[in-house]
This record gives sequence, C-alpha cells and structure tokens, in this order.
Amino acid sequence: MARRKRVYNKEVHKDSRYDSELVAHLISRVMRDGKKALAERIVYSAIDALNEKSDSVHPLELFNRAIENSKPRVETKARRVGGATYQVPLEVSPARQEALAMRWIVGYARGRKGQPMHRALANELKEASQGQGSAVRKRDDVHKQAQANRAFAHFRF
Repeated sequence: MARRKRVYNKEVHKDSRYDSELVAHLISRVMRDGKKALAERIVYSAIDALNEKSDSVHPLELFNRAIENSKPRVETKARRVGGATYQVPLEVSPARQEALAMRWIVGYARGRKGQPMHRALANELKEASQGQGSAVRKRDDVHKQAQANRAFAHFRF
C-alpha cells in the first residue's frame, strides 16, 4: 500500500517576457519570501547579461543549453533490503531533471559571495552552458555515484 498521497502536477504558467515555462520555473526557484518582482528582475537581468557577452540569436539559447547540460540522467536512491541499505541507481523523470538542474544552478549562484545575485546567476548559467561550473560538476558526481552503485540495480522495484 502506498505510504504517500498521489502527486498532482500543477498547471504551468509562462513568464511574461519570454513566454517560457523554464524561465517561470527559474523565477519561482530564485524567489524568496514571496518577492516575485525582485526574483523576476534578478532572472531577467541575468539572462540579459548572458546575451550581452555572446552573439546568440535568441536570448534563451544559452539559458536552455545551461539547463540541458546540468540535468542528471540517473541518480541513486536509498532502498532498504533485508536490514541493509543500498544506493540503487534509478533513471530520473524529466520534471525532476529540470528541478534538480535549476536547484543546483540557483544554489551555487547563491553560494558565490561578493557579487550581486543577478551577476552570480549569469556567471553560473554561462559556465553551465559551456559544460563546466559547479552545477555540471554536481551532475557528474551524481552520475559517478550511480555508475559505482550499478551492481545494486537489480533492487529496483
């Protein structure tokens, strides 16, 4: 019998400037204490700063590439079998991939001290779009852990 209630997906809203669900999710992830206008200002100025330095055609191109490069494909989950706990590698659903990538990017941007949040977010997105940076390194660590524990893959239920 299931221990938790069923998870229902919420209706997805798009942001006003780029008409993108991904940007709307990032704004929600950056937002603290319900200050959505401030979060929008941070995200939009970070995307603008991203595109000033590059000659990309569409303003969201680097942003989408950064999210794509940070998405984990597999992760490990603790499973208790016969008194022992195993780290079992599982494939990650697309919604969770996106959520984890944004969580890592925003978390590492917040961790950059000594610079404004919009600049830190722009730098983190730029590094992730190039395939480097803290969020991509975190994804690689998650993949390595899943690879190391693939012997326990038969414990998947």
